[in-house]
Amino acid sequence: MAEEEVGIVVKFFSKPSVAAIDLTKGSIKKGDTLMYKGHTTDFTEEVTSMEIDNQSVDEAKVGDMIGIQVKERVREKDKVYKLVD
Repeated sequence: MAEEEVGIVVKFFSKPSVAAIDLTKGSIKKGDTLMYKGHTTDFTEEVTSMEIDNQSVDEAKVGDMIGIQVKERVREKDKVYKLVD
């Protein structure tokens, strides 16, 4: 599987375990598999929940600031990649 960079983590909220991501390239849809990579971060996860301004959405595009529920901690400046066939 190839990977394409789609965004960068700008903030992590620990209680709901949500990553705030600035989408810089491409798009993300529910069901996509994302890879989070950083100095101490390296995991992949399917997008099951995504919000823009506290409203649930099925797709986000370049320029959107989105919140995605994640299973592990991410850190500011971690890169976000979408895995594509």
